[in-house]
Amino acid sequence: MKQLSTLPLLLIVFSLSVTAQNKKKQDQNAIKSMCGCYEVTFNFTETFNYSQDSLYKPSETKIASGLEWAQLVEDNDDKISIQHLLQVGSPTAPHIVKHWRQDWLFENTDFYMFNGDNKWTYQSKPKKEVKNQWTQKVYQVDDSPRYEGSATWVHVDGKSFWENTTTAPLPRREYTKRSDYNVTLRGNRHEITKYGWLHDQDNEKLIRETGKEDVVLAKEKGYNTYVKVDDSRCQAAQDWWKNSQEKWAKVRTKWDEVFARHQNLALHAKVDNKVLFKYLFDDENYSTSAQINPLIESFIIK
Repeated sequence: MKQLSTLPLLLIVFSLSVTAQNKKKQDQNAIKSMCGCYEVTFNFTETFNYSQDSLYKPSETKIASGLEWAQLVEDNDDKISIQHLLQVGSPTAPHIVKHWRQDWLFENTDFYMFNGDNKWTYQSKPKKEVKNQWTQKVYQVDDSPRYEGSATWVHVDGKSFWENTTTAPLPRREYTKRSDYNVTLRGNRHEITKYGWLHDQDNEKLIRETGKEDVVLAKEKGYNTYVKVDDSRCQAAQDWWKNSQEKWAKVRTKWDEVFARHQNLALHAKVDNKVLFKYLFDDENYSTSAQINPLIESFIIK
């Protein structure tokens, strides 16, 4: 009798386990569907501003397009890594630009949260807070940190999407032009679509000062579409990655060692008046771990 009474409970536990595994597989498929060759359109416009300055000028509307290859770099049960490469210039002789990278980690508990002025605060979250969630960690072109956040992939009504709001540095289109705010609060939505995928953003431009509440300077809308095209159109980017992947694996390994320290992180904007990516893009002088590791260390403020 005792065995019979426990059978329904065992069946429920088994059913929940199978359901969780099926859900995780759906999540993994959605993430990996962002790989491939895409015609990308970037759209950003400032929607509202709250400045008290009568001379305040909103950011110009930004619309740009290009061809982008999203390369699957790592595909494990709890981690999926995708490297983005821009393919620009003449189709017959294109130029490849190493772009951003996104890592997806399942039930990750270690976070580096951007806190303004090239500083990231390390946070460790309890497992219960990230149960069944995926963390998206986004990196700069030099594989230094950018922003990250955790949320649950949602698959409902034929849609697959992931939403999160997190702090981030100023976008590249802004940080050389704007100094009146120092943190972007990014509302990110990644949605898998019939044409490819969509990166929908609702952002706030924040003024952050120690000991004070954040001030919202303005709001911004971002709408970036990734339209899938034949992979052959990104062949040049694929070839570039085959020739460059070993070097960038060494760069990632060094950064992983830095992140594993689980300490707050602050970075110099420049060393000897030169930004990190310009050093690392120099393949002749920065191709080995012996060259790469001390370079990255030199940008870390001790």
